[in-house]
Amino acid sequence: MAINPKKPTTSASLSIKNSDILRIYGKKSDPEVWEAFDYGDELAFNYLYRIYVPVLFRYGTQLTRDEAVVQDCIQNIFISLRSKRGTLTKVNCIKAYLFKIMNREVLKKLSKYKKLEFKDTNDLEGSFLIEVSSESKMIESECSIEIKEKLETALNQLTSKQRLAILLLYQEGLSYKQIAEVFDFNEVKTARKLVYRALNSMRNILKDKNQ
Repeated sequence: MAINPKKPTTSASLSIKNSDILRIYGKKSDPEVWEAFDYGDELAFNYLYRIYVPVLFRYGTQLTRDEAVVQDCIQNIFISLRSKRGTLTKVNCIKAYLFKIMNREVLKKLSKYKKLEFKDTNDLEGSFLIEVSSESKMIESECSIEIKEKLETALNQLTSKQRLAILLLYQEGLSYKQIAEVFDFNEVKTARKLVYRALNSMRNILKDKNQ
């Protein structure tokens, strides 16, 4: 069943099962879902909320271990986006766009709580540790616990921005272009260089540990 985003949402449309919402919007591209949401489609909002709240929470807890801060930031993001419907910019990758906003929200929230000015994700140095999940594309499912622990140790010796870049590429599946968007880089090659340097550092760390 196709949903016209320009049509006002009716009570009948709101009665659609969550599984149907996921099925309908799961077949649409990110620009199509975002346009529907911008037009005021409540089903599109429902879809975005259900899909991306867990994703944002996972990402946010890599920025800070304070789950209350992460939850507040997610709530602020969706309240703000909902209030701006009809004026939102076009989005090609929803995940990258939301991660970019999440970075700003967390930095702003931590600046307020800690009474310090956090201007960049580099300012979060040492504030979080990356954990390699069993579902992560960073490792194969048959990898041993020992290899997983070595990877985590190597990752957590990188800078905050390098760790996030690796997370975005391998665990979240973003492209270099999308990573550049998350970090507000002007050029894609900056994101590519960041990842390459991070991987090179990891190789050296792992090499030293194996000697």
